[in-house]
Amino acid sequence: MKNAAAEVRPLDGLTVVSLEHAIAAPFCTRQLADLGARVIKIERPGVGDFARAYDTRAAGLSSHFVWTNRSKESLTLDLKKDAAIEILFELLETADVLVQNLAPGSAERMGLSFEELHSRFPQLIICNISGYGKGGPYETKKAYDLLIQSEGGFLSVTGGPGEDEIAKAGCSIADIAAGMYAFSSIQSALLLRQKTGTGSNIDVSMLESLVEWMGYPLYYAYQDAPQPPRAGASHSTIYPYGPFPVGDGQTVMLGLQNEREWTNFCDHVLLQPNLAGDERFSANAQRSKHRDILRALIVESFSVLTVDEVIARLDRAQIANAKVNDMHDVWNHPQLKARDRWMEVDSPVGNLPALLPPGANSAFRARMDAIPSLGGHTEAILRSLGRSADDIEQLKAKGAV
Repeated sequence: MKNAAAEVRPLDGLTVVSLEHAIAAPFCTRQLADLGARVIKIERPGVGDFARAYDTRAAGLSSHFVWTNRSKESLTLDLKKDAAIEILFELLETADVLVQNLAPGSAERMGLSFEELHSRFPQLIICNISGYGKGGPYETKKAYDLLIQSEGGFLSVTGGPGEDEIAKAGCSIADIAAGMYAFSSIQSALLLRQKTGTGSNIDVSMLESLVEWMGYPLYYAYQDAPQPPRAGASHSTIYPYGPFPVGDGQTVMLGLQNEREWTNFCDHVLLQPNLAGDERFSANAQRSKHRDILRALIVESFSVLTVDEVIARLDRAQIANAKVNDMHDVWNHPQLKARDRWMEVDSPVGNLPALLPPGANSAFRARMDAIPSLGGHTEAILRSLGRSADDIEQLKAKGAV
């Protein structure tokens, strides 16, 4: 690793202005900031990104906000005020990217449509993130993560088999999907601009982002075939694959992918080599069909063992496995510690731990700067735009900042 002072990050010198709230857009722009971009986060005066108020679990700050907003500058602007819009346009004169996930139609009403902005700032890349995308009957429909999980079919294949066992993902998976596609789309637009010299318009839909991730169950149900049944934490079509209780009260997760592994599992884990030739379990389809019987045999075998003993057997048999960790276990995961993946970032309440972004690059370390207080950079940004102290006080008095 080269000296940190000499490092050059991929997006150094890039300026991103973001009209963002909640998760999808902030997650996108935080990753741009990780790679060196300057991200100016526009927030409403006195209120800010409503994700700031989701909870107070991170030493008094919101867990969602801490996760998605490090390394940004917070500028408060009331974009209903002409003076605030004027400041926004001044920022866009030197910006490379504008990201927004406002309510459908809001950007256009403020004069921030691609057509208007492109005519004024032809090199500006504009990324719009919404629930359903521009056009179509759902364009103006409200979209929250859970609702997109429902519309995108995710809920239909997630949870237990019973009618009342439907379950959502334990994290904001639709927001994350949209944020990831916005992040990668912006990078591709930057590469395109190097070739064409002009910016482009990016339309990211949460629904389309999540449906892309649903490719396996979609094709499994192709041409009205039955879709994969909900199978809890097990796999709907591969068995044994999923959680199994162990004698010490813990749970082990394991997965078999082929007949060689099935034989090894019988020989070295269950210590019942005769099961390998049992016709009921002779192929994956048969094992899945008779999963209740097979599960009972596995649970009985594991009932006299500790989780460490089961995992030792699985490792010797080269069977994929994992412990079922809770959040406290993940904070102390030995692999993350061994790879030195945790560091601290500053915040309005002091230092907080933060995971280094995945995809470690030998040429640079990710930017890991402070989580901003609401409007903490307003005066500095306004001064950089040539506003005097009196100007700033007048803007405050008008409620524009």
